[in-house]
Amino acid sequence: MSFQNMNIVDPLQRAIAKEGYTTPTPIQMQAIPHLLQGKDLMGIAQTGTGKTAAFVLPILQRLSEDLKVPIPGNPRVLVLAPTRELAAQIDQSFATYGQFLRFRHTAIFGGVRQGPQVRMLSRGVDILVATPGRLLDLMNQGYIKLKGVEFFVLDEIDRMLDMGFIKDVRKIVSDLPQKRQSLFFSATVSQQTGEFAKRLLTNAVCVEVAPQASTLECIKQRVFFVDQNNKYPLLRGLFNQKDMDRVLVFTRTKHRANKVAQMLNKNKINVDAIHGNKSQNQRTKAMNDFKSGRLQVLVATDIAARGIDVEDISHVINYDLPNEPESYIHRIGRTGRAGANGTAYSFCAADERNILRSIERLTRTTIEVSEHQYHSEQAKNAVGAAAAEPTTQNRSGAVSRNARPKSMHKSGRRKSSPVSRR
Repeated sequence: MSFQNMNIVDPLQRAIAKEGYTTPTPIQMQAIPHLLQGKDLMGIAQTGTGKTAAFVLPILQRLSEDLKVPIPGNPRVLVLAPTRELAAQIDQSFATYGQFLRFRHTAIFGGVRQGPQVRMLSRGVDILVATPGRLLDLMNQGYIKLKGVEFFVLDEIDRMLDMGFIKDVRKIVSDLPQKRQSLFFSATVSQQTGEFAKRLLTNAVCVEVAPQASTLECIKQRVFFVDQNNKYPLLRGLFNQKDMDRVLVFTRTKHRANKVAQMLNKNKINVDAIHGNKSQNQRTKAMNDFKSGRLQVLVATDIAARGIDVEDISHVINYDLPNEPESYIHRIGRTGRAGANGTAYSFCAADERNILRSIERLTRTTIEVSEHQYHSEQAKNAVGAAAAEPTTQNRSGAVSRNARPKSMHKSGRRKSSPVSRR
């Protein structure tokens, strides 16, 4: 099937062709026809599968079929995203695919003065992409009303709930009109996300493009058993490989991200780190430098990495294993996109051994072990208390493996983009 066969209007076809796309991805192929018919939908798709276009295209088409003058503070489309990076990426997708249509859209997130955002909203927008915290702030002040929302998208619902946004999302949903089209997207489905979706969707179609928690076959996965104090020498040695072209390194904490970036920088490797303590200008510059190739390595925490959509990432390195097995799937899905090959390396210390076992159970995969000069039999064979996650944070930066990330009750911080007129 091609986009030409999907009853998509000409202005959208032109934009799709201009971006060089001809064939829809599986999630697009299955979701778009249902969404064009106005059905509620629960989409289960991992990062990099094209899910953003799967809802952006039909929403733009349905808006174009019923043009209205935007009402100040009353969007017709509301998209909720867990982080500012993902919100900005979604907003850019509306601009890209809607470049031959006329509509107003903007993204709002915390961390910047609300005055410019209020002024933009006062002009009227058709499409509002938002993180929950800033949206609620402006709703409580009376600058945004949701009674005119016709299309509601909750993207990465699993991560939204993991980050502690459940109460915020419920409050937002309570202000939405009963008559609306609702679209939920998630990489995985837990009992919590399933129950949440069931309460908020009406006669929904469920589209799943891959078995839950499956990993992409084109990603080569390897695990390195290593003691905590040898992780950095191991990482540094990996960069002697010739194919380490564009590398994304994940750490569990902001402190560790900074430390790893500083050490790599001392070894003449072009690197930067992104996390919640970085200013928006710093994060934007780091992302742009990574996309352009000026940076070889980007070190990130899980929350800061949400919304990273960079082509041709050659390697993902889990410097620290995530305490939630589902996050492993999100992380390694940053490489091996669009049929390309990718490599995922995971460092596993003794106190992360149980985490690795959980990941292998979830993915139904036994990850191949790579031998190396820092190999630790103690880490490989750890069981019981030795394989359990520590519960304290020490001064050297070792972090609690069983402590979940603090709930982020305010939206991510990103400099707000101006309202775009289409």
